[in-house]
Amino acid sequence: MLKEQIYIASDHAGFKLKEQICIFFQNQNISFIDLGTHNNSSCDYPDFAHLLASKIDDKSFGILICGSGIGISIAANRHKNIRCALCNESLSAKLARKHNDANVLALGGRLIGTDLAIDIIQNFIQTPFEQGRHIDRIQKIEIGL
Repeated sequence: MLKEQIYIASDHAGFKLKEQICIFFQNQNISFIDLGTHNNSSCDYPDFAHLLASKIDDKSFGILICGSGIGISIAANRHKNIRCALCNESLSAKLARKHNDANVLALGGRLIGTDLAIDIIQNFIQTPFEQGRHIDRIQKIEIGL
């Protein structure tokens, strides 16, 4: 893993997938902090996106899960220095890290299964940022915030 810490959060629609990912992390001895939600009662995805985004620094990754991954990724990307990538397959996760230095991964709990989610996460957390020509592009993203 490239970072020291992983934060994970979801709304009610992503709760079941989040729980399965947490079990995977525990079984693999991967350090993580579960920011909630802690049950499947209806709740608002922006609350969890904002909470997780406030925790991310250069030593951490974040994983956000809602029903489609769309809303929670939009909310996270409202924060300075957050580059949240919604990925539904592994190549996108790898490219999000290599080319965009994404530091938060969004997943759709109603769209993908546990095995695919774990494969996406592994590609995300194990792929380094390529730097080079991509650094200037990342800086141009930050100008708009």
